[in-house]
Amino acid sequence: MRYAERLAARIAKTDSRLCVGLDPRPVDGNIAAVEGFLKSVVEQTWEHAAAFKPNMAYFEAMGLQGIEILDRLLPWMPREVPIILDAKRSDIGETQKYYAHSYFEHWKVDAVTLNPFLGYDSIEPFLSWQGKGIYLLAVTSNAGSQDFQQQILADGRSVFELVTALGERSRAANMATDVGYVVGLTNSAAVLPKIPDAPLLVPGLGAQGGDLAALAAAGRSAEDVINVSRGVLYANDDLSFGQRAKNWAEMIRAAYSA
Repeated sequence: MRYAERLAARIAKTDSRLCVGLDPRPVDGNIAAVEGFLKSVVEQTWEHAAAFKPNMAYFEAMGLQGIEILDRLLPWMPREVPIILDAKRSDIGETQKYYAHSYFEHWKVDAVTLNPFLGYDSIEPFLSWQGKGIYLLAVTSNAGSQDFQQQILADGRSVFELVTALGERSRAANMATDVGYVVGLTNSAAVLPKIPDAPLLVPGLGAQGGDLAALAAAGRSAEDVINVSRGVLYANDDLSFGQRAKNWAEMIRAAYSA
């Protein structure tokens, strides 16, 4: 089964497009408590989650202990929920080959985010993995997206359209790995008409203030998932992780049904 098919099946089963971001922030530097915290999050939210998204930066910030936590967490997590590793790696092809082996063979994640700005040969090592997916950074949720990604080229295209062209090239070559894109909700309204109907990983809902209306109104058929991290893990309320996830999933569902 291809990655996009597996993700579509999960979305259909849960009636949820919520991707729960796992961004651990040790309280008062207490790294020892992180693993239990993350397991509580996963146990309470997985029934409402279309996917989980561990962010490598937060684990790497804890040093070797953080990597060891992730190494134990990944095989423990429920396999029916796709795991998108948010790594944003970018390097020459030979180095990328080892990143791909690490993530897909060793950690067995289902998908990974990549920075595509070294070109097609830098993503090629990720394209021959059956059942796996990659998400290329296209239009991110930060204000700096305007600096490069949304700049207009001489031929009238935006820079992010060069990124989506890499994905379309892979699709035309019938590569084993499915290619999707990271498109920030905060910057989505103007760019969605130019984004192929491929799976999107959509950050920017919740703490970053993104609005679902433009995404829901775009009439896309692809397996898009909307990430919420702080709104599930660190919301300033008295709700459980599970109730927060349920609320976000229902909010996303309502927007798509409107």
